[in-house]
Amino acid sequence: MIVNMGPHHPSMHGVLRLIVTLDGEDVVDCEPILGYLHRGMEKIAENRTIIQYLPYVTRWDYLATMFTEAITVNGPEQLGNIQVPKRASYIRVIMLELSRIASHLLWLGPFMADIGAQTPFFYIFRERELLLWECHVVNWYFGYQMVEVEM
Repeated sequence: MIVNMGPHHPSMHGVLRLIVTLDGEDVVDCEPILGYLHRGMEKIAENRTIIQYLPYVTRWDYLATMFTEAITVNGPEQLGNIQVPKRASYIRVIMLELSRIASHLLWLGPFMADIGAQTPFFYIFRERELLLWECHVVNWYFGYQMVEVEM
């Protein structure tokens, strides 16, 4: 018998799905599938405009919300041949880079704690919080208050 277990969310390091083959009560085979992240978002998108759908996109990946928003917005812009002002392009790149740095810091902090270096964990998270505050201020300044998501 083949049993589908998952997707599960062990801790916060990603999702896990297991396809388990059983012989009675014995596990004969187990195929782990990492990174399974289907929440029916495509079906939700069918009945919404891009503006209505954008809040869903920010919740796909809690670390890279800016990146998922960027690819969601860039697609229709390119398809519709919409010219984005240079200033907006520069702001996007800056915000994407700040988001990338914040996600790398979130990797580095727990990694340092996992290998036994607890003190750098606190310093790294302090810097990440400062960076996120900068992102929050920039978002507020440029009017992006529609979706309130912490990275």
